Amino acid sequence: MEDTIAAIATAYGEGGIGVIRMSGSQARNIMDSIFVSKYTKDIKPIANKRLYYGHIIDPANNQVIDEVLAVFMKAPATYTKEDVVEIYCHGSIVALRKTLALTLRNGARLAEKGEFTKRAFLNGRLDLSQAEAVIDIVRAKTDKSFDVALTQMEGALSERVKEIRQVMMDLLVDITVNLDYPDEDIEFLTYNKLKNSLSQIGDMIERLMSTANTGRIIREGLNAAIIGKPNVGKSSLMNAMLKETRAIVTEIPGTTRDTIEEVISIRDIPVRLTDTAGIRETENTIEKIGIEKSKEAFNRADLIIFILDGSAELTDEDISIMMTIGTRRSIALINKIDLGQQVGEEKLREYLPKAKILKTAIKQDIGIDDLEHEIAGMVYGGEVKQEESLLVTNVRHMELLKKAGEAVADAYKMAENTEALDFIEVDVRRAWALLGEIVGEAVTEDIIDQVFARFCLGK
Repeated sequence: MEDTIAAIATAYGEGGIGVIRMSGSQARNIMDSIFVSKYTKDIKPIANKRLYYGHIIDPANNQVIDEVLAVFMKAPATYTKEDVVEIYCHGSIVALRKTLALTLRNGARLAEKGEFTKRAFLNGRLDLSQAEAVIDIVRAKTDKSFDVALTQMEGALSERVKEIRQVMMDLLVDITVNLDYPDEDIEFLTYNKLKNSLSQIGDMIERLMSTANTGRIIREGLNAAIIGKPNVGKSSLMNAMLKETRAIVTEIPGTTRDTIEEVISIRDIPVRLTDTAGIRETENTIEKIGIEKSKEAFNRADLIIFILDGSAELTDEDISIMMTIGTRRSIALINKIDLGQQVGEEKLREYLPKAKILKTAIKQDIGIDDLEHEIAGMVYGGEVKQEESLLVTNVRHMELLKKAGEAVADAYKMAENTEALDFIEVDVRRAWALLGEIVGEAVTEDIIDQVFARFCLGK
């Protein structure tokens, strides 16, 4: 018999309501032993999918633990496809802990991280990619990341992967028939037909992979570091993008002595914005530490926002920073253009050949919209459009798609060289199995455990 599991399903802390969740064959019996309905005390067991008002009472001493609402949901029409009980307590951590302790004392065990969703997967309610999307929904920071995760949970990615696997399976059947029954009256599999099929499969995988970079950023956020020498407008830009005064702005160079990080949403993209200390030579010990942190932020950034004072000539410090940026993904802001522009775009191109160059007057709020538009364009650029709902966001999925694509490419090369069908079949079957790991149709127990270990308790 499967254990009945229980956990607190809501975040720790004060709140109006906190939820205890149970799943398993003993869930209703445990609920009957600790819950007493206010108006229907003699009704046991309680009815399916009916919300009851009453009290949690310790059967050992009849002490009232909390005033609650409780519901029993009968399998298989539940989240886990098992019997499920949810108890809605007051949002006190004391009430929740006492209620949870009673469920454990009366036959349940504490759920592991993600065990409710793991049971939903093992019981066939969700495939593995849908289960992984559940945690993305919980952690979504923007409307877009929520929508993408919801689309995946509803099975959009699963359907696309299964579609590709079906095309692969059709090809594997053709290969097997031609290998095992060469004298039968069947259509002969020519190498041209084989190459056409492999090319189609490769294109389907490539289209999914083309969404991966955008998907990763939508899921995890874009790390953007604001870099420049002191007093060029870095902190002003931080404040302008946050639309609040977060960083101290003065005319004194070196005011920012440490990095300041904030997460904002730009056109539905979560952006982790880092305001850094001005990079320059200094003897000040504290400022030196800040500059080292600035360099660390620079190294881990997905996007560099480089600011310079456009009203003055380029300095050696500006040039040194630009040479460090080189061909990295960057946006250069020629700031303070309201004071007269002394720096030309052509000069910047000598050092930043791939940067997008914008003109700003940050204190006058000039150019901020252009900057946000450019950031969004970098994320949603290429083949992925902003309205595209199916994006590959999971690193595990990206790696599996990459390996599957490589296996298909290997098979295509062998087909070009008219090598034996036996060898080609091995690579096609390998790609088919790799895609199966995305939806959980060909996955080991270790991988399943690793996936659900990332979940929170109670989910």
